Amino acid sequence: MSVGTVAIIGASPDRTKFGNRAVRAYRRRGWEVFPVNPRGGFIEGLPVYPSVRDVPARLDRVLLYLPPHLGEHVLPDIAAVAPREFYVNPGAESPALVEEARRLGLDPILACALVAIGADPDD
Repeated sequence: MSVGTVAIIGASPDRTKFGNRAVRAYRRRGWEVFPVNPRGGFIEGLPVYPSVRDVPARLDRVLLYLPPHLGEHVLPDIAAVAPREFYVNPGAESPALVEEARRLGLDPILACALVAIGADPDD
């Protein structure tokens, strides 16, 4: 049984990137993980969805691992799926992104989503 569902926006096949570390860490802790990247394909054996709107599950948590100028463009999609929690990870935040997220009705959590589940970000 899964702990919850999580979409990881900015998931990467590069195992050194936080978007990949999050996929692995959340899977290890029992979450049902949905990598999101417009390039598609597979990451850590999981199918990749081009948009968070394409994820076939109600999302408990959405993690953002994109630079702010790209993250701002996906905020409407995140708002449309209305996750219970929305994490904006270090490096993905900017005042403009946070302001727009709030305007769209999101309550961004500005924190490391890996630390939030007890994972070592350097793992």
